[in-house]
Amino acid sequence: MDYQQCTDHLRELYRLPRTERDARRGNLPELLTALGRPQDGLRGAMVVGTNGKGSTAAFAVAALSASGQRVGSMPSPHLQEPRERVRIDGRPVSRAEFAAAFTEVVAAIEEHHLPLSAAGLCTAVAVAHFRRAGATHVVAEASIGGRRSAVRALELDVKVITGVGLDHTDLLGGTLAQIARAKAGAVRDGDHVVLGRLDPQAQTAVEEVLAGRTGLTLWQVDRHIHCTARPGGTAGATVLDVATPRGEHRAVPCPLPGTHQHHNLALGLATAAALAERGHARTPTDEPLRRALAATRWPGRLELLTDARLDGWHGRVLLDGAHNPQGVATVVPEIERIAGAADSPRTPRAAVVFAATRGKDAPAMLAALPDRWPLVLTRTGSPDAGDPAPLHTGLPPARRAGAVTAPDTATALRRAADLVGPGGLVVVLGSLRLVGESRTALGLPPA
Repeated sequence: MDYQQCTDHLRELYRLPRTERDARRGNLPELLTALGRPQDGLRGAMVVGTNGKGSTAAFAVAALSASGQRVGSMPSPHLQEPRERVRIDGRPVSRAEFAAAFTEVVAAIEEHHLPLSAAGLCTAVAVAHFRRAGATHVVAEASIGGRRSAVRALELDVKVITGVGLDHTDLLGGTLAQIARAKAGAVRDGDHVVLGRLDPQAQTAVEEVLAGRTGLTLWQVDRHIHCTARPGGTAGATVLDVATPRGEHRAVPCPLPGTHQHHNLALGLATAAALAERGHARTPTDEPLRRALAATRWPGRLELLTDARLDGWHGRVLLDGAHNPQGVATVVPEIERIAGAADSPRTPRAAVVFAATRGKDAPAMLAALPDRWPLVLTRTGSPDAGDPAPLHTGLPPARRAGAVTAPDTATALRRAADLVGPGGLVVVLGSLRLVGESRTALGLPPA
């Protein structure tokens, strides 16, 4: 199969009804056995949570790479191309490498009559490539939930729960406690568990699930993992001191913007430390670690393009994949900082391009944004894309006056650019699919 055939095949799998996807989920362990259990040589961590999974995983990959491990990672979802879901030392594989592993997996599916869901297929393709590439470690990001996630089949014995918020309530439950139980369900007996900060309701639910497991090691932020920000970098930049039960790393950089990334960096370093605690990895020394962290990039998370160009317009574009009310509320202060003092109710210099998938609490997400910013509501090419028209109708009258709709991402970007004028700021958020389509429209390659 060539790369285009692979992407077409995946696209069809994503269109399957959920009942069919669920029916195929149980085939993954058997298929991995048919492939010769490529996951058996891997040591690593499974990362679950509502927000922060991708950044936490990226920092963990950097820490493991700094100590000399060859690290595979499996972000979910991809932004622009499926090959972004399969990475070695943080970099996406080539189209040819993705197609080769994909072809190997599809041949096994057909030979053994073991159809998979899209998530299961991506998991199998990733570990098949990791075997080809000689990866020794893996950081696997769960897509939705924890107990039902395809990557749980890899049986990784370090589990990371970054946090719990109200998202995917149609699948995981309508309360923080229900969602927390679904995510903590990924944990097996004997695991090493790394927890981020949790709402009290989620904390109680996670503790109830973990009480039913045996032989666990548990580290949590603010209890066993501590992170302190202070001046000390180049030109007074902020650096972090991060302490885990394995030791302390002082004056490490956090290159991803937003104070919430300090929490994610602490979790990423704690993930690497947990693997070292288990004897699965080496602990990096500070200088290689600082270099690896400083080079960490995670596209689509407060990603600022300072010289974006689109059909004759030039200005700034800020891309963020905040896709639930908690995520939007977290990044708004940083967005306002980037918008700058020139932005005011009388002369707004920022406009928001927004799209969300069906079932998301889009009104609550929009309510977290400053009222002075014009809105361009659109839809992505996803089969699960929400319709912007009823969202526009449901806005408060004063807010509706400053909002328009657009039929697709590219058109929405052009309308937002017209609203802010040359040099203005276009903010893109609401779904990772929207971020990916925007990166493509702006001529950016997969990263």
